[in-house]
Amino acid sequence: MDIKEIKAVIDLMRKNSLTEFEYEKDGTKIRIQRGPDGKPQVFTTTPGVATAPALVPVPLAIPTPAAPTPAPGPAAESLPSINSPMVGTFYASPAPDAPPYVSVGKVVTPESVVCIIEAMKVMNEIKAEMSGTITEILVESGKPVEFGKPLFRIRPA
Repeated sequence: MDIKEIKAVIDLMRKNSLTEFEYEKDGTKIRIQRGPDGKPQVFTTTPGVATAPALVPVPLAIPTPAAPTPAPGPAAESLPSINSPMVGTFYASPAPDAPPYVSVGKVVTPESVVCIIEAMKVMNEIKAEMSGTITEILVESGKPVEFGKPLFRIRPA
């Protein structure tokens, strides 16, 4: 179901005073319901992804996945992480054929772009917001992420 179809369903809901609509196909489930303020809320569920009050964009092109890097040792989990500031799709590089923004061992500054998160067809550059060295990449490129999900582990400078 694309955005035009979703907008058409929302218009039909308004015209017919419906409060909820649910659609499921190929394991993807979309539920639209009116919130207390009368505005529509869209929820999607795909296999392995939690329900979120936002559309989870599905990439049209299959990106080259960057495999998550295993932790160098048990102390890695105690390192700070760079977390997702939004729900969306994680991309490690600016284009499918481009090298990733960062890799394990790369030194970053607070202004360094570490990835892109696509949310509702908008590409959002995510900055490190701290200085240090990337020790672990926790998400595979092209995979959906939730708000607050750790994306990278970083050893502070």
